[in-house]
Amino acid sequence: MKTTAFTQKHIDLGAKMVEFAGYNMPVEYVGIKDEHMAVRENVGVFDVSHMGEFWVKGPNALKFVQYVTSNDASVLVPGKVQYSCFPNGKGGIVDDLLVYCIDEQTYFLVVNAANIEKDWNHLVAIAPKFDITPGKELYNASDEICQLAIQGPNALKIMQRICDQSVEDMEYYTFKKLNCAGIENAIFSTTGYTGAGGCEVYVANEDAEKLWKGVFEAGAPEGIRPIGLGARDTLRLEMGFCLYGNDIDDTTSPLEAGLGWITKFNDVKGDFIDKDYMLKQKAEGLTRRLCGFEMVDKGIARHGYEVCDAEGNVIGFVTSGTMSPCSGKAIGMAYVAAPLYKADSEIYIKVRNKLLKAVVVKTPFYKK
Repeated sequence: MKTTAFTQKHIDLGAKMVEFAGYNMPVEYVGIKDEHMAVRENVGVFDVSHMGEFWVKGPNALKFVQYVTSNDASVLVPGKVQYSCFPNGKGGIVDDLLVYCIDEQTYFLVVNAANIEKDWNHLVAIAPKFDITPGKELYNASDEICQLAIQGPNALKIMQRICDQSVEDMEYYTFKKLNCAGIENAIFSTTGYTGAGGCEVYVANEDAEKLWKGVFEAGAPEGIRPIGLGARDTLRLEMGFCLYGNDIDDTTSPLEAGLGWITKFNDVKGDFIDKDYMLKQKAEGLTRRLCGFEMVDKGIARHGYEVCDAEGNVIGFVTSGTMSPCSGKAIGMAYVAAPLYKADSEIYIKVRNKLLKAVVVKTPFYKK
């Protein structure tokens, strides 16, 4: 099992450790609900060093990124970040990712931990078509970089104390290279996976100790706390954010997953993997779609549970489900057949052979 540069910190702090994406990671410290609310109301720190990072460089970098991703990376300028996905050439998704534009010939791709090898092999197979050499213009830096996500309404105020540039006024999905906790050229971004505001800081593994110490000393007056992956999952689900392997995978198209907003068909974007397939899907209409739902009857939906109509016919399956710490309601996401994926539709979740009523709702489930 792999470790991150912060693994021993979690163990020393008494975190409950579990295997996640091949890494020894903290799932919780004192309890998921408590940690969830700490992030919503104050500030918390996640170790997300298990994420993967690839560099794409050179004169053909943008053309390559445009072809392998669904979004239009040409709109990016240095300092901007974009959410996107890798279509797999078969109508599904290899992975979802973040695209950072460092400059017009340099892009930084952040991918999911469980998919690092799969994503890398996917890109390596396509790179020669764009005169991009793996290990040179395309470089896997995943084992060299650590990352902390500092999330919550007090996160940027705290981080301002250890940054040499203004960060409290940074817009969503932007980044800066700056000195953070005495570490030069840290990548400081404001993307977030919790909906609570905050930032992520990427530094080299050898600077991990300095970053951890700087962040926790800066946040001590506010009672900053380490947070486990359990709360990260409940926080992202309250926002309706997709988790790869649950809500999206190699069998789900971006359009079915409600990711049409990151799937661009304009002339500037040009050709990309699965473009024709998705144009056809868009023209013919979706037969199923990922939607959010709230339970009406008492019960919690879990990943893999069947979704049925009023007559008991199976019309889909649950991808994610939990009890929302903020609303106290049981919520979830599911792929549901047309037309019942539309808001206000009544659906039924099969829980231990009982059909429990739920209603389709628009996400996010949590609104400030």
